[in-house]
Parts: sequence; C-alpha cells; structure tokens
Amino acid sequence: MVFEKITHNRTADAVAEQIELLILQGILRPGDRLPGERELSAQVDVSRPILREALKTLEDRHLLVSRHGEGTYVADVIGAVFSEPVVDLIRRYPEAVADYLEFRRAIEGWSASLAATRATAADREILTRVIEDMQAAHAAGIAEDEAALDLEFHTAVGEAAHNIVLLHTLRSCYRLLADGVFYHRSRLYGRDAARTQLMTQHLAIHAAILAGDPERARRAAEDHIDYVEATTREVERIDTRAHSAALRLELLDSRRLRANRPAARPA
Repeated sequence: MVFEKITHNRTADAVAEQIELLILQGILRPGDRLPGERELSAQVDVSRPILREALKTLEDRHLLVSRHGEGTYVADVIGAVFSEPVVDLIRRYPEAVADYLEFRRAIEGWSASLAATRATAADREILTRVIEDMQAAHAAGIAEDEAALDLEFHTAVGEAAHNIVLLHTLRSCYRLLADGVFYHRSRLYGRDAARTQLMTQHLAIHAAILAGDPERARRAAEDHIDYVEATTREVERIDTRAHSAALRLELLDSRRLRANRPAARPA
C-alpha cells in the first residue's frame, strides 16, 4: 500500500506531510486519484475529521484538487515549470527542438547513469515490465502504444535515479513532449526502421541499468537522443520535400487545366 499508518502524532500535519512526500518523491503523480475518505482514513489510521483537515491543507497549497462527485486528485504540480508564453514561443520556433534535445541528452545521460547505481529491485522490476510491454507493442505493430510506453520507460529511468529535482525536471520535459510541443513522436514511430532502432536503444539502456554499469547506461542514453535528433531532422527534410513536390504537382495540374480550356471568343 502506498499510504502507511501513522503510529505517532496522529494530526492533520502528519497526514499532510506523508502525502506531500509521496508527491515530492514522484510516487503520486499528477492526476492520481486518492482513495475515498473512509478508505484513506483507515489506511493512515486517523479520524475522518483529521483527514479532511489534512486534505484541505494540501488543497490550499495547490497540491491536491477536489472534484465534486468524483474525488480528490493530485494536482498538476509540474504544469507550471514552463510558462505558457514560453511554450507558445517554442511552438512557433522549431529551432528550439535542437536545444530541447541537447538538454535531454545531458540530463537523460546523467539519469541513466544514476539509475544504474541506485536502482532498487523494485525499480528494476518496473523497468523490465515497461520494456516487456514495449516489446509486445512493437511486435504487434501498435505504434501509438509503443510511443506512449517510450515516455513511460524514460519516466521509470528517472524514478530509478532517485533524485527528486531531476525527476520533476524530466517529467516537465516529457509533459511538453507528450503534448506535441517540441515534435510529434508519431513522426518517428510511423517509420518501421526508426521504430526498430528505438526499440534496440531502449533495450540497451535497460540492459546497462540492470547490469549496474553507469558509464554504459549514460552512453546508451546519449546515443538514443543523438539518434532521435538526427532522425527528427531527416523526417523534417522528408516532409519539406513532400510538401514542395505536392505544391509543384498542384501547380502543374492547374497549368494543364488552363492550357486545355477553350479560348474565349472575341465579343
């Protein structure tokens, strides 16, 4: 169970602190629903009035949000890492993609290196389950599921690094990637050759972490981002060529239509 009984000092502050730490450590994620009031009060072993006070405190701190008739959820605590004006700028200037990938290369290399030395048995089990699900989606040719598991895998690596600041920084980056702010992963996963190469790279990162080899894990993560950057540039070039060719074809059809149109008779 995620929540533990509070054996001493059964106060609202103690309950709030436990939930805060679960959010800070990344165990509770944005959008996660807390158990109902009766169930949660039993799990932490406090009275329901004390629990209500604790939840209200966390709502006031914008860590939880209560939805009428639905329950209490972890708030979007990472959504404000990049301000909306900055996100809009990134959307309008594609050159920001290169800076984003350069940043990811550095922190994901470090993240994988830390994971190789700090991952617990539970972390390794999570990574293995995610990679097995990714392999199944790859074998079934379900690119959409494979792309979603891609982010889940990198998040699991960040969690296995056991650095709270790094984890929340990575999650904020992945949020923008999932929203298609930097580039659309479907453009990569829509290519069979790219899907195969990405799968191979994720397996290499996974193997290095399980082997406890930090340098190998770092190189594998950096090689992965280098490939994503190169492939993204190539896909953009292909898209540009396709767009130019389509415009030329459209103009060609238009010219032929005009050439075959009967000449107008003089009045």
